[in-house]
Amino acid sequence: MDTALRDAYIDLHEHYFPGTDLPIAFEVGGATEGVEKAPAPKGWRCFICDLTKVRNGKSLAFSEEAIGCRGGRFYLGYDAERFPDFRYFLSSGKPGEMEGERYKQTPEIVDELDRGTTRIPTKGKEIVFKRWDNLADADNPDAVVFFARPEVLSGLFTLANFDRADPNGVIAPFGAGCSSVFYFPWLEQQNENPRAVLGMFDPSARPCVPLDTLTMAFPMKKFTRAVGFMEESFLITESWEKVVKKIERSDRLHSP
Repeated sequence: MDTALRDAYIDLHEHYFPGTDLPIAFEVGGATEGVEKAPAPKGWRCFICDLTKVRNGKSLAFSEEAIGCRGGRFYLGYDAERFPDFRYFLSSGKPGEMEGERYKQTPEIVDELDRGTTRIPTKGKEIVFKRWDNLADADNPDAVVFFARPEVLSGLFTLANFDRADPNGVIAPFGAGCSSVFYFPWLEQQNENPRAVLGMFDPSARPCVPLDTLTMAFPMKKFTRAVGFMEESFLITESWEKVVKKIERSDRLHSP
C-alpha cells in the first residue's frame, strides 16, 4: 500500500467531503499483524453489523467461523453452495415449513439469479477490513467502501464516471448487503476497467447501517485512478462548493 496515497486521500476527503466518515477497505488474505480476529457469533448475526466496528476504527480479520449468516458465508466465498431450499427462502416460502423473505416473486427467478453466480476463492483465507486511515505499508486492498448519505454519494457517483465515455461507471446489482460491499466489488476488481458498486438496498441489512445511508464501493484499481484526478474534476467548481454546504447541513441534521 502506498501510504502517500493514503495520506493524500485523507486530506482530499476532508476538503471535499468535510466531516464525513472515511471509507473502509478490505483485502482477501491480507496482513493480520496488529489486527483483531473477529469473534465467532453465538447465533445468527449479519456481517454488516460487524462492519460498524471497522467504520469506528477497529481493524478486523474475518475467518469462515466469524460469519454467522448463511448469506454472508456464501457471498464472502466460504460456502460454495446455497443452503437447502434457498430458492423458497428468498421468494414466497414454503407453507408450514419456511417463511419467505419475498425479495423475488418465484423460486424459479431465484434459480435463474443463482445460475450466474461466480465463486470467490476465499476458502482457508481471512478477509481483513480496515478503515482507510489505518492502512499500512503491508496492506494491498481489493476495494474501498464508503458508507455515505446522498450528498456525498452524488460526488462519488460523478467521480466514478469522470474518466469514462459510457454512462455505466457505477452498477447497483441485486443482492444481500454483503454482496454490495464485498462480492461485487471484488469481482469488479478482477476486471481491467472496473466499475464502482452502489448498494446496501437489502432490507435485511438496513438495521445495521445509519439512517439515510447507502454504500459506494470502489475497486482499488478504480479508486487509485479517482484519487489522482479529483483535483481536476467537478470537485474544484462552485457547483460542488454549494454541495459541500449541503454536506455540512446534512451532518448537523444527523448528529446525535
